[in-house]
Amino acid sequence: MKKILILGNSSLVVFGFRGELIEEFILNNYEVVVAFPNGPFGDGEKISRDYGCTFIEVPMNRHGMNPIEEIKLFRLYIKTIKKVMPDVVLAYTVKCDTYGGIACRLLNVPFLPNITGLGKGLVSGGITKWMTTNLYRISVKNAECVFFQNEEDKNFFLENGIKFSRSIVLPGSGVNLEKFHILPYPDSEKIIFTYIARVMKAKGIEQFLEAARTIKQRHVNTEFHICGYCEEDYKDTIKREESAGTVIYHGLVENVLDYERNSNCIVLPTFHPEGISNVLLEAAACGRPIITTNRPGCRETVDDGITGFLVRERDSGDLIEKMEEFLSLSREQQCRMGLAGRKKVESQFDRKIVVKAYLNEINNLRGEQ
Repeated sequence: MKKILILGNSSLVVFGFRGELIEEFILNNYEVVVAFPNGPFGDGEKISRDYGCTFIEVPMNRHGMNPIEEIKLFRLYIKTIKKVMPDVVLAYTVKCDTYGGIACRLLNVPFLPNITGLGKGLVSGGITKWMTTNLYRISVKNAECVFFQNEEDKNFFLENGIKFSRSIVLPGSGVNLEKFHILPYPDSEKIIFTYIARVMKAKGIEQFLEAARTIKQRHVNTEFHICGYCEEDYKDTIKREESAGTVIYHGLVENVLDYERNSNCIVLPTFHPEGISNVLLEAAACGRPIITTNRPGCRETVDDGITGFLVRERDSGDLIEKMEEFLSLSREQQCRMGLAGRKKVESQFDRKIVVKAYLNEINNLRGEQ
C-alpha cells in the first residue's frame, strides 16, 4: 500500500480544497497521513478521522518569521517524515513547500509541492524575498513535479532562478461542480454584495468597507455582508460599521453556500498574491457574478463584463464604479452574467482535472518503483 503524507497550514487548505483528492487516494487504497496545525477552521483530528486519514498535529505560526520557530518547524517536518516513512509528500502553501521540500530532499523522499500563490515573502522585496527565494531554490530543485496555479507564478520562479525539473499549471485547486451547483438567482428588490475571505488588508477588506459606505448612501436597497475569519485586527472597525448599518458580519461560516444563495454578487478586491482564488471559483460555480481585481489568481476566473467585472487593485473608486455598473443591470442581465460564469468554470476549472493530474503523477511514481 502506497503511503502519502500531506503537509498544509490548516484543515481548510488540506480538506476544504483537497477533500475530493484525498477521497480518491483512499479509494485507490493509498494510506493518507495529514500534518497541519489545529486552528480556527475545525478539529483536525476529527475531520481527518471522518475522511479516513491519520492526523499529525504540526504547530505553525503561518505568518511569523521568528528564526527559532522556523527551525523548530523544519525539524518537526524531518521528524514527521522519518516517522511516517511516506512514498511521496504533497505540500501546500509557502512554509510547507519550502521546509517540507528541504526535508524531503535531505531524506530522499519524492516531493510534489503546489504553489498556491507566491505569498508575501516573494512579493515583499528585501531580505524576506531573498530568503524565501533561496528556500524555494533548495526545496523544489529535486521535486518530482511542481504544480503551479497560474502561469505568472511559474514565470516568476523561472525569472528568479528557482529551477525545477518538471512542472504542471493546474486550474487552481479546481471547484467541485456538484457541491457548488447552480443556485436560483435571488428574486428580490434588495441587492446583496458579499465578501467571502479572511478579513485582512491584503484581501481588500478596506476597499470593500469604503465601497459599502458609499454605495449604501446612494442605494438604500443594497446590503453588504462579510463572511470570514478575522486574520488581522479589524473586529472593532467592523463592529463600528455594523452599528452604522453599513455591513453585516457573519464571522467564519461553516457553509458558504448558505450565503452565496442570498447574494447577488460576490466581491473580492484582493491584492494578496493568490494562486487561483477558491472563493471566486465557488461563487461562479453557483451562478453568481463576481467582482475582483485584475491581477494573477483572480483575473483568470473572470471574463470581464461577461461573467463579472475586474477592478484595479487598491482602488476603491474603481470598485465603486464597477458596483454601480452592476447595479445598473437588470435582474435578467445579472442572472445571465452568473450563468456565463458557471459555464466558464465547467469548461476550465473542474476539480476532477486537478485530481487526475495528481493521480497521474503518483501512479508514475508507483510505476518507477
